[in-house]
Amino acid sequence: MDYYKDYKYSRRGPGFFSTVIVALISALIGGIIAVMLVPSVYGNKQAAPSNQVVLNQGQSTPSIQTENTANFPVTQIAKATGPAVVGIANFQSRGSLFGGSGSTEVGSGSGFIVDAQHGYIVTNNHVISGAEKIIVSLADGRNINGKLVGSDERTDLAVVQIEDTKDLVATQLGDSSKLQVGEPVVAIGNPGGQEFARSVTTGVVSATNRILNIPGEASFNLIQTDAAINPGNSGGPLVNYQGQVVGINSAKNQEPGFEGMGFAIPITDALPTIKQLIEKGYASHPGLNVQIDPRYTAEYASQRGWPEGAYVSKVTSGGPADEAGIKAGDVLTKIDGVAISDSLELTHQLLKHNPGDKVTVTVYRNNKTIDVSLTLTEIKSQ
Repeated sequence: MDYYKDYKYSRRGPGFFSTVIVALISALIGGIIAVMLVPSVYGNKQAAPSNQVVLNQGQSTPSIQTENTANFPVTQIAKATGPAVVGIANFQSRGSLFGGSGSTEVGSGSGFIVDAQHGYIVTNNHVISGAEKIIVSLADGRNINGKLVGSDERTDLAVVQIEDTKDLVATQLGDSSKLQVGEPVVAIGNPGGQEFARSVTTGVVSATNRILNIPGEASFNLIQTDAAINPGNSGGPLVNYQGQVVGINSAKNQEPGFEGMGFAIPITDALPTIKQLIEKGYASHPGLNVQIDPRYTAEYASQRGWPEGAYVSKVTSGGPADEAGIKAGDVLTKIDGVAISDSLELTHQLLKHNPGDKVTVTVYRNNKTIDVSLTLTEIKSQ
């Protein structure tokens, strides 16, 4: 069982509209834009430890020397990285047969070990969202209870920890900023659950800097690949030919007539959030302290003769937007001169900054456009 649902995404340009299948629970969708920028509903999950996290502790997978394995590099990658890939099952209380109560597996996905010594595993937020119990399936056949360390809806990232770290191996993390279009990659995960655990598919980097207009993934410039990514692959690693993880498989385009369009979160961009989740149990993001109405679409704006942008339905008193004079009914059209067409693109632009950064926001109000300067506040994930 999986979480994949239909979404539409667009890259602004003439006639470019497609449907993306992404592993997200419908419960995540309702009201997600409203909470993206309102910090009052978020709080700390646990106190931050005094030491900073250092990933890749404990035994790691070996490096792949492609010059020595030119004939069968994928074989070596599968052997090296496969043991660090896990299955993740999401159990929730849904009742059981004959009127009884109990936990039911409502979905499954993949993950990969980033710290063997401490048992830290990276996956997608939508894989574990709403879970009352998490079961992690290891390559050696063990099924172990997992503990949610922290999760973040805005970036669709989560970290799970297991206590039994015997014989664990961690993946090696690469530098996704160095990826080149056409570079070969390998996707490893559990499409369809444990029956097809650690399935290996191959392909290339089809493109970089792709933007999908869907919650979570909209926060990143994604890696596009033609390596097959299916339901259950979510949270699994995209690996280069050196055996290094360069992406986190998260979405695919499953519109009829389209083949081989999968998308992964770049690991280099994801690491700051991953480290925050491990260190503090939550992720910290910049915000305006406004509530955005997702019903404000390009079509609606065109009918009113207004510009595309993010429609402000509420402004938090005393927040940076309020202090800058932004009001309910305003349409935010640019951040630091970069045009934004909707609420998700607003989030995408904001996440390029840090709390405390000063930005210029372009506001449309009463048929006029004004620029206001403000300092971004800190918003914490749950």
